[in-house]
Amino acid sequence: MDKRENILFTDTFEAKEINKEGKVFDRVSRIDGRSQTHDMSLILDINSELYPVDAGDKFKLTLASSLSLSDTKEQAAFGKAEANWRSYINGEERSLADDYDYVMFGRVYRYDDASGSKVSAFVSFGGLLMCLEGDIRHLQNFVVGDSVYLLMKTI
Repeated sequence: MDKRENILFTDTFEAKEINKEGKVFDRVSRIDGRSQTHDMSLILDINSELYPVDAGDKFKLTLASSLSLSDTKEQAAFGKAEANWRSYINGEERSLADDYDYVMFGRVYRYDDASGSKVSAFVSFGGLLMCLEGDIRHLQNFVVGDSVYLLMKTI
């Protein structure tokens, strides 16, 4: 795990299957993946036109509470300069996104801990959904309603 407190989760995944249940939308693919280090399972919708992924591809996935490179968490209100993602996009500041190929912003909408030590975190990125499932130790920092940045890089 990353030492910065804004990094909620990071691991390398292999895409086991793409669109296992068939393709529903033209520009969206659903990745079924498995992590290499933490034994986590991932189901993730991505814009396949912007970031194509094939079965067998490996990628680094990081989930962060902010794009900041500093050790402090972003403030919740986007109105403040230090918490405004647009300053990163405009190149005014370096950010985590500079080291990744694909970035999405979303919110945790569900956290399921009904099965003991295995938990599931569900995040919506404007309708593109993610379910990350595994040991509670790796998902304990996820809180329903919190903002999350998803960052991916092909390996």
